Amino acid sequence: MTYQDDKKEGLHVLSALVENEFGVLARIAGLFAARGFNIESLTVGPTHDHTISRMTILVKGSSTVIEQVKKQLNKLIEVITVQDLTETGNFITRELMLCKVNCNPKNRVEIMKIGELFRAKAIDFTPGSLTFELVGSAEKADNFLIFLHPYGIAELARSGVVGMNRGSGGLQSQLQKKLASRVEEPTREEPEPV
Repeated sequence: MTYQDDKKEGLHVLSALVENEFGVLARIAGLFAARGFNIESLTVGPTHDHTISRMTILVKGSSTVIEQVKKQLNKLIEVITVQDLTETGNFITRELMLCKVNCNPKNRVEIMKIGELFRAKAIDFTPGSLTFELVGSAEKADNFLIFLHPYGIAELARSGVVGMNRGSGGLQSQLQKKLASRVEEPTREEPEPV
């Protein structure tokens, strides 16, 4: 998977902070479905603030289309802030994959060497299978599967992409700026009727 930021259709990594409330995931998924967008991957998890969750959405579209998606997301009450990480160009993504591959005494060492090559951790051994845990980019996971495919993949589970900006300037700083601007805004008093 490659991420592109141009007028052509490419994969975009959207990161959003949302209120940790019942039904938020369904509303966001519904927004995408209503507009005919296929979500390539969607991950949600709590942040260090228990009232806020972080969503990472991998979606295909042109920059113009993705900008419209961001505007629609921002209209949802539960969405605090949204950022297209692909637009920033300076971000990190990771994915967790569990992969069970068929093996026998003859090819077990060979399969273990492939795991070592990709820095995958062997987490379960049985007489007929090996299960690996791999953490890395989606491309790394895809390549690992290419190498294991000839041995027979018995079972596969992937978490989907999670991502954030490198260095400072991520979603959390956007949230802090939003909160600070609300505090600085003067409250206007309504004039009394005459």
